[in-house]
Amino acid sequence: MTSIDHALLEGYLVRTRWFAGKGRPFHVSQARRLAELRGPGDDPRVIVYLVTVDYGDDEGGSELYQVPLSGYDEFDDRHSYAYVGAIDVDGRERHLYDAVHDRDAMAVWLESFVAAEADGNVDVGGLRFRRMPDSPALDPKLRSSPLTGEQSNSSLRFDDTAIMKLFRKVSPGVNPDIEIHEELTSAGSEHIAELYGWIETELDGEVLHLGMLQEFLSTAADGFELATGSVRTALADPELTVPESGGDFGGEAARLGEALAEVHSALRERFPSERRGHEATAQLASAMSERLERALPVVPEIQPYADRLRALYDAVAQLDGFDVQRVHGDLHLGQTLRTSHGWRIVDFEGEPGRPFAERALPDSPWRDVAGMLRSFGYAPGVVEMSLAGRPAEDDQQELRGERAREWSAIAREHFLHAYAGALDPDSEIAEAELSPPLQTLLDAYEADKAVYEAIYEKRNRPSWVAIPLLALERIAAR
Repeated sequence: MTSIDHALLEGYLVRTRWFAGKGRPFHVSQARRLAELRGPGDDPRVIVYLVTVDYGDDEGGSELYQVPLSGYDEFDDRHSYAYVGAIDVDGRERHLYDAVHDRDAMAVWLESFVAAEADGNVDVGGLRFRRMPDSPALDPKLRSSPLTGEQSNSSLRFDDTAIMKLFRKVSPGVNPDIEIHEELTSAGSEHIAELYGWIETELDGEVLHLGMLQEFLSTAADGFELATGSVRTALADPELTVPESGGDFGGEAARLGEALAEVHSALRERFPSERRGHEATAQLASAMSERLERALPVVPEIQPYADRLRALYDAVAQLDGFDVQRVHGDLHLGQTLRTSHGWRIVDFEGEPGRPFAERALPDSPWRDVAGMLRSFGYAPGVVEMSLAGRPAEDDQQELRGERAREWSAIAREHFLHAYAGALDPDSEIAEAELSPPLQTLLDAYEADKAVYEAIYEKRNRPSWVAIPLLALERIAAR
């Protein structure tokens, strides 16, 4: 496997769930060998490639992807669903598979983490495996199983002990997911999955993070799935109020608000924070206004709310300032897990489309709060969409809409008040209403997020654009 045909990689990339360039014209311009790892009997032999993808549309640009491939002399039916293709090596055929789906290949990764336990790190085949101090010992006999679902990375579990996330789209520099988890694990935070270690290499003199190993939360339930299940209960009999139906999510939302407040407090202690003045609020308002103007040609349905949104952003520009710190950056219910011990917040990578340097910049914690509030609007919206095709009387459909809005309002209120109260039980933000400056800032962050969502839905799921539009209507009416 000294070299690989770029066309072979192109054919495989479009079949994966993690490749972000599907639907765009692209070609692989380079496949650089980062590392080579071998099993005890020389098979599997794994080559980790760094693949450069160049785009040929108006947006242009390029991206880097990590593609680890395991090679065998014989075709292996066990891995046929992850088959990449065959290449010629010194006159003989070698069959290539995505190594994430190859249990023997992933055992090599696990054994490398085990080897790093003694000294904290170990170099294997061009990769450095690093371990956190005092992280639990790992059994090298743990068996790997890839996780399913739509993700931008690839995750697999080692039995019920650990979960490893391999980053697919990579960038030189420190990955915020590793950086933040390292600090929060060291701080003893109870609201994250503990970091056990990570994988890195050096690329042109700069660190390149390739993956991370964390605690596996065996009792975890996906936060968004938990919320939509609650909504379905609330809408099953719309004659009942949400509390009467048993679908009230207020208690869970409150506990999630407290968890987020504790994570934000830990981030303030472990990373720099500061108070920014009027110039920063003016810049924030300008960026939000620009996003709104770019969105209008794409989603003309925003136009009825545009003037009131512009006025909201103008009000942000007049604020004296706001506090900034390290934050999650892309928070929603899908980035949370509910365990038997409480809520955990995961995936601290930030917005995937931004460079690492930008994701690491301090931001307002109210951006995270706004992201979660938007998620409390999405959960009932998605359930309503799923019920839209079912026959129902007009009055029942209207009642369902009322209950969906009631569910959202209850979850939002409990989350917000619990978050504010956990930050400072004696402060004004723990009262029934936020102070006007904070409400303005939060409304603006939520509106900005809804504008982004409207663009995404218009381009990808046009029938769902009503969900963010409903939020913009509510915010504009305040």
